[in-house]
Amino acid sequence: MNAVDLINKTKKSVPLTDNEIKWLVDSYTAGEVPDYQMSAWLMAVCFNGLTEEETLALTYAMRDSGNILHLDIPMTADKHSTGGVGDKTSLIIGPTAAACGVCMAKMSGRGLGHTGGTIDKLESISGFRTDLSVQEFQDILRKTGFSVISQSDSLCPADKKIYALRNATGTVNSIPLICASIMSKKLATNADVLLLDVKYGSGAFMKSRSDAEKLAAIMEKIGKAAGKKCRAVVTDMDIPLGKNIGNALEIEEAINILCGNDRGRLYDICIDLTADILELAGKGIRSECLDMAENAISSGAALDVFRKTIEMQGGNPAVCDDISLLPHSRFSFRVKAASDMEISGFDTEELGMVSLLLGAGRIEKDDRIDMSAGIVMNASPGDLVMA
Repeated sequence: MNAVDLINKTKKSVPLTDNEIKWLVDSYTAGEVPDYQMSAWLMAVCFNGLTEEETLALTYAMRDSGNILHLDIPMTADKHSTGGVGDKTSLIIGPTAAACGVCMAKMSGRGLGHTGGTIDKLESISGFRTDLSVQEFQDILRKTGFSVISQSDSLCPADKKIYALRNATGTVNSIPLICASIMSKKLATNADVLLLDVKYGSGAFMKSRSDAEKLAAIMEKIGKAAGKKCRAVVTDMDIPLGKNIGNALEIEEAINILCGNDRGRLYDICIDLTADILELAGKGIRSECLDMAENAISSGAALDVFRKTIEMQGGNPAVCDDISLLPHSRFSFRVKAASDMEISGFDTEELGMVSLLLGAGRIEKDDRIDMSAGIVMNASPGDLVMA
């Protein structure tokens, strides 16, 4: 086998065999296929797609490029979002579900394209570590019920390399590649319960609801085929999730939600998604799970979980009581309306790109992030603003 032959086959929409896909993934992970050839194949996939069988083979090849996690914990759950602007839901849902008795073991990535990454956001907390050993990960889960680990050389290393390459080569927006990236990580983490939040709209990779539904269907099918309690839900990303866009800004907003200080759209979405996890985990019927999630926040239990997790992962837990300890930008600029108007909507992807250009994301895969950079939205669709 050689990479050029496989590139040409995908260019011509000739399906690759399971063995060809495994060879390509293994060879790229081992450094035997260079970035430029893998980039060419990824671009061919973006143009021509993959069959469902190829997508499944790619997912399994990426999962099997490293170890599969086996935690000595009776049941674990994981939640993943396909990405959006201002999406800090995992930072709220994880502690909330943990406070309700569901162990949330999450492996996350960094920012991709115009969307932020959970790992980048958490690293805006001074000292916070996600490069944990499996033993550290397990110890934290046993004590707090919630932990986030970054991709390592042992867990899904193929996806770690391909993920960074896609971000730098304009090959992000592809249903098979998004599916394989997400599900390989989820299956490598080996959680028993999987909730997949598939976004659509101007701020999502999937612009149309129909594309999001296609992605949701194949991801749920792969999860169930692997023996998981899996549910994929489709949610709107036509407007940012919450008011803050940017790493430290989003930690600040997540803390405000966990403190019970904000009961808006973001809170409602997080309660609904937490209830999905609790229901899949067998914690009760829908209404009972919704009540449990709301009580976990109103009682302060979810914030306590987050505080303990921050401390155990090397961060400063005092940020939960004093958000001024988070990075803050030295400079700010207020954008004012040119005339009196009503906000009809946002180009959410453009907001994500502006945040990226301000320093909150990466243009090149090795770029450093300014944790304090970002945008605060002081108006929502339907609001009247004055010049």
